[in-house]
Amino acid sequence: MALELRQQLRLTQQLIMTPQLQMAIKLLQLSHMELLDVIQQEMEQNAAIEEGDESGGGDDEVPETRRDDPLDLAAKDATPTEEKEVVIEERAPDDMDWSNYMDEYSAPGPAVFESEEREAPKYESFIARKESLSEHLLWQLMLKFSNSSEQKIGEMIIGNLNKDGYLDASIEELAQVTQAEPILVEKVLGQMQTLDPVGVCARNLSECLLIQIRHLQLDNSVVEQIICNHLNHLQNKNYKAIASALHISMDEVLIAVRIIMSLEPKPGRQFSDEEPHYIVPDIFVYKIGDNFEIVLNDDGLPKLHVSNFYKKAMQKDANLPEETKNYVQGKLRSAAWLIRSIHQRQRTIFKVMESIVKFQRPFLDKGIAHLKPMVLRDVAEDIEMHESTISRVTTNKYAHTPQGIFELKYFFNSSINRVNGGSIASASVKERILQIVKSESPLKPFSDDKIAAMLEDNNIQIARRTVAKYREMLGILPSSKRKKLA
Repeated sequence: MALELRQQLRLTQQLIMTPQLQMAIKLLQLSHMELLDVIQQEMEQNAAIEEGDESGGGDDEVPETRRDDPLDLAAKDATPTEEKEVVIEERAPDDMDWSNYMDEYSAPGPAVFESEEREAPKYESFIARKESLSEHLLWQLMLKFSNSSEQKIGEMIIGNLNKDGYLDASIEELAQVTQAEPILVEKVLGQMQTLDPVGVCARNLSECLLIQIRHLQLDNSVVEQIICNHLNHLQNKNYKAIASALHISMDEVLIAVRIIMSLEPKPGRQFSDEEPHYIVPDIFVYKIGDNFEIVLNDDGLPKLHVSNFYKKAMQKDANLPEETKNYVQGKLRSAAWLIRSIHQRQRTIFKVMESIVKFQRPFLDKGIAHLKPMVLRDVAEDIEMHESTISRVTTNKYAHTPQGIFELKYFFNSSINRVNGGSIASASVKERILQIVKSESPLKPFSDDKIAAMLEDNNIQIARRTVAKYREMLGILPSSKRKKLA
């Protein structure tokens, strides 16, 4: 078999991700708050981007010497100007109300004198910061232990607590790290379990509940026996098995269960440092008459334009070094691309929301029960864009509608077949399941089979396992755990 070398000319087309295209894609999938952060960062790094209305004449009216030239300001200050002489009247006016004057200045209380040299308090001193679980326990640790070795063990225990306040390390591991005897570690741990919040430093749920029971002085009670030996029956709400094993009445079991339910299974939860996430809608949909009006949220979004100063500098000063020219031109191109990408992003979001409103008009008029099944392809074909673009637009974007605030992804749902033909959105089925569970009797909750049968009576064909899946997604417990005896 002979080998030979050949030259072939072949034409191919391929998509290259230029920096400008990467910027456009990045801006497209940002939320409103993230977009503001990116714009602020670009304005700090690129002097060619300016904020304000370009037609305002701010840069066009700047003469050869800039208006903020310090030399011009100094000359202006040095120019003598005529000032009106201030005359202080020594005589009080005749119509002065002396009774109010005496009442005001003879009021009891300490005199306060303001000093111009006094420094204003720092802004940080007004910001409240939530105390963490570690800080709360370390403060108590220093008051409880005076021995340095015990303090070291206590600090190691605090360092191995999770966010719920449970100890994630064994006695042997703590003894090895602190180079202390396991008996001493066990002793320190026992004392740490008496700190606030009650139940902290426990190694499991049973120990956490027992610590709280001892704090309530319920040792050697039915409550303690249930926690020690019958937590599995308590979890499954098998109260009859608990009453039979402990040879007590059902009323005693229910009283003990109410006490256990009042305990805190996660002592560290109150010291959680998770901050609430506030949603800022990117789009507002208002109903005006019989039509819906779409308004993009431009609140806080600056109006950007390319600096006229740098554009004129490139036109006038032809003797600039080549390096400087390339640098300024690069900044100007980057600014123009950023502004163009932001405008393109806003137009794309508006088109996508306009298409969603057209498809989901019954939902906007009547509510979740009328949400239609819809996929990304429906909107992509309607506005003649690619599905990947629609996916990026609907990521981390929220719309304020007459029915509430929803993520744009919420409007895209799989379809569930109806018994007599047609389809319904999966979100509408979840809402129907939620309403069924809310309307059930707590003494006799509906099983998944019963819910599936009730949905079939309402012209919704769905299997029992699908009901179980949707129920878990809604955070609803099984019927056996929703049941209450009284």
